[in-house]
Amino acid sequence: MGEPELRSGQVADAAGVNVQTLRYYERRGLLAAPRRSPGGHRLYPAETVTLLRVVKAAQRLGFTLDEVAGMLRAGRRGRGVGLQEHARRKLAEVERRLADLTLVRDTLRAAISAGCDDPVECADSACCPLPFAEAAPAGRAARPGRDSVSLRSDA
Repeated sequence: MGEPELRSGQVADAAGVNVQTLRYYERRGLLAAPRRSPGGHRLYPAETVTLLRVVKAAQRLGFTLDEVAGMLRAGRRGRGVGLQEHARRKLAEVERRLADLTLVRDTLRAAISAGCDDPVECADSACCPLPFAEAAPAGRAARPGRDSVSLRSDA
């Protein structure tokens, strides 16, 4: 007798996803097309639950479905960019985002400490830490502590 097979609802419940997620992951190639029962019900191998949990955990860590699919393919083939390399890349991305967020936090704290309420008045004040202008207008030197702060919007 073969391994037990689970119907869509059973797999979804066990993995903490909904049935539409199963179908979406099938279309995306994350899950193999399941076997069908004589009555047309999808029947999944029991390890599908583990696979779905892996996918959801990877998403919580910030991996895209394309990245997850690549890791799964590499793992199945034993070659390509697997978990270690993806994790290194994701960690570098997270560290860049943390640095950007730290700069945002520190700038906002400085803005609160400066006590400015009117952004227009603050923009013309030497003590305003907010980067209202990304670059100083032509003919005006950047003021240290103000124009030198750059908040990236591409993160």
